[in-house]
This record gives sequence, C-alpha cells and structure tokens, in this order.
Amino acid sequence: MSEDDARGTPYAPHTAATTAAMLDAVGVDSEAALFDIPESVAFDSDFDIPERSERETRSHVEGILGRNDDLTAFLGRGHYDHYVPSIVDDLAGRSEFLTSYTQYQPEIAQGFLQALFEYQSMLVELTGLGVANCSMYDAATALGEAATLSQRLRSVSGDRILVPDLLRAGKRAVLDNYAAGPGLTVETYPTTDGNVDLDALRGALGDDVAMVYAENPTVRGTIEEGLAAVGDAADAHDALFCLGTDPVAMALLETPASVGADVVVGDASSLGTGTAYGFGLGLFVTREAYLRQVPGRLVGAAEDDSGRRAYTLTLQTREQHIRRERATSNICTNQAWVALRAAMHAAWLGPDGLVDLAESCVTRARDLAARIDEISGVRAPVHDRHHFREFVAHTDQPAEAIRADLAEEGYAVHAVGDHEIQICATETTERAVDDFVDTLAEVAR
Repeated sequence: MSEDDARGTPYAPHTAATTAAMLDAVGVDSEAALFDIPESVAFDSDFDIPERSERETRSHVEGILGRNDDLTAFLGRGHYDHYVPSIVDDLAGRSEFLTSYTQYQPEIAQGFLQALFEYQSMLVELTGLGVANCSMYDAATALGEAATLSQRLRSVSGDRILVPDLLRAGKRAVLDNYAAGPGLTVETYPTTDGNVDLDALRGALGDDVAMVYAENPTVRGTIEEGLAAVGDAADAHDALFCLGTDPVAMALLETPASVGADVVVGDASSLGTGTAYGFGLGLFVTREAYLRQVPGRLVGAAEDDSGRRAYTLTLQTREQHIRRERATSNICTNQAWVALRAAMHAAWLGPDGLVDLAESCVTRARDLAARIDEISGVRAPVHDRHHFREFVAHTDQPAEAIRADLAEEGYAVHAVGDHEIQICATETTERAVDDFVDTLAEVAR
C-alpha cells in the first residue's frame, strides 16, 4: 500500500492523488461540482482542520477521549444505566440487523420486521393501549409528537398544553420547539411534594386545553399516586391525557390504560442500550382509534401469496412518503436498531425478569435513601413518597459543592437545587454503593 493510500480512513481514501483519480473517473474537476448548493447557504470559509494520517487521527482522538472523567455515575433524570445482557450485543451485531436501515423491502427484511413487530407488541402489552410505533428519537420528541397529535384529534378548539412545573428543562425546550409551529401554548401546573397538585391542575384546566402531561415515575423519582384523577380531570375537558414513563417502570406500576392515558411517551433505551446521556429511544403508544394519526412508522402482520404470515411497514406517515401537507410527522430516522435491542433485552428478561428488575428499582432506591439519611448533614429522601430508581436528598452544605467534591472522588450525581442532590441507584452501581455512602459522609461534613 502506498503512503498516499495509507493516509486515508478505513472507509475511503481522500489524499490529493486518490481524490483526483476519483474525480477524473466521474468527469468533474472538484468535489464541489458534485453538489448543487445555493450560494446563499454555501460555506465559503475554511474548516481549519489540520490534515492527519489515520494513525495520527486515532492518537489525537484517543487523547481527547482520555480527558473524560472516569466517574461512577449515580445519575438518572431520564437516562438510566441497566445491565444489558451480552446476548443483545451478540444478536444485534449480526450483519442482517446492523447493516439494515429502514425495512422498506419486506421480501428481504422479514426477520427485522418481525422483531420490530414484537417490540410494538411488548409496548402494547405493557401499556394496555392498542397501537405502538417503531419508534421516536427520544422521550422529548415523543412528547412533542403527542402535543401535535392533540391538535389532530380534538373536536373542539384548544391550544394549551399543560405540563408539570418539574418537567426537565431539555424536554421542555424540545416541546416548546414543537409547539411553535402549530401555535400551541405550553403552560405549567404546580406539583406538591414531587407529585401532581390535583387541585391546582383542576384549576388550570379549561375547554381550551388540548393536552395534559404527567409522568410516572416523575423526574425526581417519585411514584405518582393520583394518575387516575389526572386522567379524569383531563377527560372532563376533552383534553388528551399523555403519560410519560418507561418500559421497566411499566412492568410494576399502574398500567397507563387503567388510569385513562390516551398516549404514552417516554424513553425505552433503559432496555438494550444503557445510559448514553443524550442518545435515546422514544416510545409512543396510543389508542387504536388514533391509528391513522400515529407519527413515524408501524409494522403490521399480514399474509403473503402463499398464505404464510408476513410482516411489512403498514403505515409511514412521514412527509417523504405522502404529500407534505398531509404528513403527521417529520420524524425521519426511527431508531429501528435501538428498538430491536430493546425488544431483545425485554424478551431475554421475560415477564418475570422484567418485574424483578422493576422491583429492584424500588428497593435499591429505598435502601440507599435510608443509608444516606443516616449521614450527618444529609436528609433523604426529600419527598415523602415511594420512589423508583432515584430520589432527591437535602444537603446542609451547598449542593453544587457536594456534587463537585463527589466528582473529585470519582462519583457523579445531579445537583438539582441549592441544597438538593439527586441520586440514582441501579444494579450497575451495586458494588460502588458502600464506598459512595462513605464518600458522601466525608464530603457532606
């Protein structure tokens, strides 16, 4: 191999000599000639990226990544680290799964389509609702899609979306972006002791409310006790009731359908992926009556010409596939491979294993909070509620100082108030709990 070729990436050489040869082969003078970019949006400056060989680039990137803190993460607030069985990596890494994009051609993608159908079926069983798609980007975009769905379903006018005042800032920002297009107004209703303030919510409701959103568990880890009342309050004003949750929690907590939820959204990446702090898998499940209004894609089961069961994409309501003005969503990439991983993880656990995992999320949070409550200068949990995975603790010392000191000692927690830290406990942090408690006792003095 020549030195010129060795300087390329593993995917395509792009030295001057090889680039010139490729351009000559297609009959153009430059890479720019391959694209038709209007001058008004064309980038006419210099990227200022120095040329490096593959070896030099690897070394440079490894040096950057090496500066990352190596912390044991007791972090939650929407991103949860559960142990992913090795069989998930082994199966999901097979070429027929890993190299497949969207399964447009059913004749060559039956295995993947069936797996996605099973993913949808698992969510239908967990929620008690009729239709699950496959799938959304993350929990925030799923919430935004629910808000726009409310506009297509209501028989009367209404442009207000009610969300809890504890809604995570990033999720609220995405929802605000979604709301801007159709002219929706996003407003908050109060919470008390971490859960919905039902009286305040009823006072905020009116016939101009299109959707009410609540979470279970909440962003602070509390288990919501009045979901049925929230659903009744929304229904009294013909508002859509949207519930935010995740598949592990749904294995143990009240079934969304039983509390009157019309739409269930959330992040399913706690199964199959583990924590990624930004990357997710949005779940979206709703009533069968709303089938034609579901964003994204649906996999359906039918029969082929020989009478055998077959799977295909039966609904694709994107603007690329039907007239733009009739599209229900602009969701493009649908996280199909991540949904596949979630389905594999759930199937490997089975119903009993999923319940056992969910129960451990309650007991681990409860037991860790009890131990932390014994530390001088710390009170846990702040909320007098049952918790799932995580809880908030009050610290006499400033929370940001506690967080920083813990980070210096190798542990990551969230500072969520002037004197409040949030701690998440799963099976992946089990071995670190004793040292973490001892370290918190030291830094909290």
